[in-house]
Amino acid sequence: MEVDDDVFAAAFHDFTKRLGKNYPFFHPSYAGHMVRPPHSAATIGYLAAMLVNPNNHAFDGGPATVEMEKEVVAQLSGMFGFGTSLGHLTTSGTIANLEALYVARELRPGRGVAFSEEAHFTHSRMCRVLGLESHAVRADSRGRMDVEALEGLLRTQRIGTVVLTAGTTGLGAVDPIHEVLALRERYDIRIHVDAAYGGFFTLLRGSDTAEALPPEPWQAISRCDSVVVDPHKHGLQPYGCGAVLFNDPDVNRFYAHDSPYTYCAPAEFNPGETSLECSRAGAAAAALWLTFQVLPPTPSGLGQVLGAGRRAALEWSARIASSETLELYQEPELDIVTYFPVVRPASMRLVDQTSAAMLESGATEADAVFLSTLKVRSDALVSRHPGITADASEARIIRSALMKPEFEDFIPYLHYRVEALAVSHTELR
Repeated sequence: MEVDDDVFAAAFHDFTKRLGKNYPFFHPSYAGHMVRPPHSAATIGYLAAMLVNPNNHAFDGGPATVEMEKEVVAQLSGMFGFGTSLGHLTTSGTIANLEALYVARELRPGRGVAFSEEAHFTHSRMCRVLGLESHAVRADSRGRMDVEALEGLLRTQRIGTVVLTAGTTGLGAVDPIHEVLALRERYDIRIHVDAAYGGFFTLLRGSDTAEALPPEPWQAISRCDSVVVDPHKHGLQPYGCGAVLFNDPDVNRFYAHDSPYTYCAPAEFNPGETSLECSRAGAAAAALWLTFQVLPPTPSGLGQVLGAGRRAALEWSARIASSETLELYQEPELDIVTYFPVVRPASMRLVDQTSAAMLESGATEADAVFLSTLKVRSDALVSRHPGITADASEARIIRSALMKPEFEDFIPYLHYRVEALAVSHTELR
């Protein structure tokens, strides 16, 4: 149906005006949530395929993009060291984790799921959806799952699956995957790795560079039962593009179903036959495929992008550690930096109030800087910083996810701006 040019022009004028309310996610002055623009290759690939509008539920719905999906899933599997595996793209990490827990329920019926208290809230939520008993395990002083506490829970024989996180969304902490693997046979558990945020950092494991990561937990993923990763985070993709991978391709039996009106090319691979989702945008597969052609998931490809963000986090944490106005909450493991203003008197309540004030004013000043906050419990904050009075049960601190490579050159100025924010709000008190 044709639309009058003037009607469209008016609507589009209002549309662009409303889009102007967004924050400048593309710019390193935005140092807040896990938001970044997609790579230009991803944008071009998505837009081009979107005009065709393929549906990757069935080969018939997207013969070209289904093949692309198979290829990118194989690349993701290889990145984690999986051999002959089963996997597919999803609309999000949430759905990917739901699928992993669904398979875990089928293989360990009647037994619960354990995850760190620092894990993403999706795991407790999806356990409720699936009717599974869930157990939050104590985290250690670095925000990683406490293996001793986990083993105490495993002795009860109530746990069938342990979820380990490679890059928590709060701190970017990496659970000791290699240590928990040693418990698998003893307690007959499945091990699922939620690497939605941090998965691509496996490309930095064990190198001899300043940004290198300890290889042990990343290498251990290859021996786990399943893993989730979100290409719409460090894979430079637009939302939504997640992925779930299973080390054992035989789990496809849990997806078996009959759809006599859908799969018209039975000799071909149909992703919908091994997915809980039905319709999925073939454009997401196309975008990831084109991106991987120019920036493959290898140390010399996407690893270079992640390395820049990691170096930025290390530089900024060093600057904060020597600052008189900011204090580092803890050393970053990946590219998430957590910190808070130095306040007098040193109390949780004042840390909370000043952090909130910095967040609000930073986004409205002429030379704006956009931050985000993280709520931390009193025991977590005081154990790391004993000089702070626990006069509140929790406090907001500041959290910056340095996902863009541009941060590497912007850190000196970003640090200057955030220090200035801290000074202005502590002097007001």
